[in-house]
Amino acid sequence: MITSFEQILERVTMEPIRRLAVAAAAQQEVLHSVKQAQDQGIATSLLVGDEAEIRRIAEDIDMNLDEVEIVDAPEDLSAAHQATQAVHEGRADLLMKGYIHTDDFLRAVLDKQTGLRTGSIMSHAFLLEAPDQQKLLMVTDAAMNIAPDLEMKAAIVMNAVYLAHLLGNPCPKVGVLAAVEVVNPNMPATLDAAALGAMARRGQFPRCVVDGPFAMDNAVSVAAAQIKAIPGEVAGQCDILLVPDIEAGNILVKTFSFLCGGKSAGVLIGAQAPVVLTSRADSAEARVRSIALGVMMHNIERRSRLKIGRVHF
Repeated sequence: MITSFEQILERVTMEPIRRLAVAAAAQQEVLHSVKQAQDQGIATSLLVGDEAEIRRIAEDIDMNLDEVEIVDAPEDLSAAHQATQAVHEGRADLLMKGYIHTDDFLRAVLDKQTGLRTGSIMSHAFLLEAPDQQKLLMVTDAAMNIAPDLEMKAAIVMNAVYLAHLLGNPCPKVGVLAAVEVVNPNMPATLDAAALGAMARRGQFPRCVVDGPFAMDNAVSVAAAQIKAIPGEVAGQCDILLVPDIEAGNILVKTFSFLCGGKSAGVLIGAQAPVVLTSRADSAEARVRSIALGVMMHNIERRSRLKIGRVHF
């Protein structure tokens, strides 16, 4: 099982080099990450954005553009659509958000004609590397679905489980987060957590274990779970944290990265091709980790699906 970003980087350098389409590429940290991915043999690039600015920045950072295709698109929305269309048409293998607002970028990804829809829900997952955990902890969904209902949360779980399987975890432990670890009728997140746990016990989630509600402490700390007498194999040992909404997830991940100095990577799951979706404030190193994760996702057949009534995920 892959337990660190170093292992991901080592693995992708042994795989075929993929082509990365970058939307709104004219920003220094964005191009730094593309250059590093290129130098490490992870991915080549198709850069979409203000061509004059891209060339100016590339010269400043000593980036070789001889074998890099550049599409001149100074406007962000146009850059997002053209980069996404390149992936849609097979001219690139994966897509990356550059220096552009997430909602503008996702508008292109979700376009019905030239976007990357599959008919299944798309959701975002962050991987966090915490040294004392000795594994990569996943947080979902902290960047795309704002306030998912129960059915959406079930689909988000399956997207996350797919990624965990890809990383070599055959049966990930999914903890459904809330503010408390007991079911409270006045707290909807705890009701959803209890329902998802019941679904898991009925066998509706293949190749994973789902339980909740958990507060953050007893989701990741065995000691905290024992002190609070929370039973079960998931308590304190979660591999995947399903957050109640985008606000909780986004705050959790950015606190980990910017206050704790933790390493992270972020990708969109459920699209036609891997989508590297990071914050505009992320470092080049964080972007490279996300690119490497996206390359790992390429060409992997997805088998696990969830069925609720007539809806398939």
